[in-house]
Amino acid sequence: MGSDYKNPFGKFNGREAEYALRALDSESEENRGFPWVTEFEDQFCKLSGAKFAIAVNSATSGLHAALIAAGVGEGDEVIQPGLTVIMNSLVTVACGATPVFADINPDSWNVDATTIERKITDKTKAIMAVSLFGLPLEMDPIMELAAKHNLLVIDDSAEVITGQYKNQFPGLRADMAVYSFENKKHMSSGSEGGMIITQNPDLAEKARKFSGIGYKNLTATAGRTSLASAEFQNPEYERHDSLGLNYRMNNITAAVGLGQLDRISHLVQRRIAIGEMFNRVVQGCDWIIPQKKSTNSSHTYYTYGVKYEGQEQRGVSWKEFYTRYKKMGANGFYAAWVNPYLEPVFKGKTFDGVLMEADLCPIAEDCQKKIMLFKTNHRDLSEASEDAAILNQLIDEIGR
Repeated sequence: MGSDYKNPFGKFNGREAEYALRALDSESEENRGFPWVTEFEDQFCKLSGAKFAIAVNSATSGLHAALIAAGVGEGDEVIQPGLTVIMNSLVTVACGATPVFADINPDSWNVDATTIERKITDKTKAIMAVSLFGLPLEMDPIMELAAKHNLLVIDDSAEVITGQYKNQFPGLRADMAVYSFENKKHMSSGSEGGMIITQNPDLAEKARKFSGIGYKNLTATAGRTSLASAEFQNPEYERHDSLGLNYRMNNITAAVGLGQLDRISHLVQRRIAIGEMFNRVVQGCDWIIPQKKSTNSSHTYYTYGVKYEGQEQRGVSWKEFYTRYKKMGANGFYAAWVNPYLEPVFKGKTFDGVLMEADLCPIAEDCQKKIMLFKTNHRDLSEASEDAAILNQLIDEIGR
């Protein structure tokens, strides 16, 4: 695939449209027979250094398939952060397992080995950690803890790509990692899409088969193996040897993803540049505290996150700060998601004797109320610069 693109500011202004049109071209034998999904998987392996990559229709599907590959089922527990999207919990429940919430590190906002260890029981089957807001997890201690207790680790890397943890692709050290190509992510394959990576052929095959309706000819490395038509057209031919759902990625989605991979470095670097703009603005302000990264990790700034202490230190509430920022002409910012166990679908329910209620993860709950997430997916750096300048002005008005 090529590496050139037309416009550095557009989201799909590279070769995405060209590839998608080729994928739709059923008249050309070359285009009709091109293995778009396999090519996307191969290119993602080259990017990440993984031995195996399984393309799926969403990161949520990927997380479900990863849990199934890990053998998670009825009566098991899956430890996950108290601050994350609800999908981690939903796929856990879909497996018949119980989500167990671990509190977060107060500085990085990621779950870590210390907070995880307190939640391990004899029912724990897997750890689903999350690299939050573009910051790769401190993975080595988690992997050491998992090895000690014979647990599998899934890194939900939906919000991080091409960043580094100890000079490796984020998620590569986990047993499996899952990436998202949803519309707002660093790279997008359209509106949805995802990828599972692993170094383990057994896990790769199980994840692929579950994602591919349990076809018996699916392997760790590819889709259905080549068969003579006389074999699969035989009325006695048996197709499925395991349970599975249809989580497969389609050719057009893969084609768009390949177009994004052509310029992934640019897409990520643009977010990093915007994140650093905001970093410079908040320096010297002790009531706006950025997400802290370790020396082992590079931040890819899916979003620029800060913890707001202005209510306590300046008497300005989160909502008042937001309103003033918007009135000054900025794009606004986002809050963090409500803690999964406090969402209406779970709140007040009991899982394995544990009531989903407040105070399960006090640090995560406190952070959730204070986090501000500033946009980093501006198409033009000048727009981001305007937002950063407005933030700087507002901080100065309130008083550093």
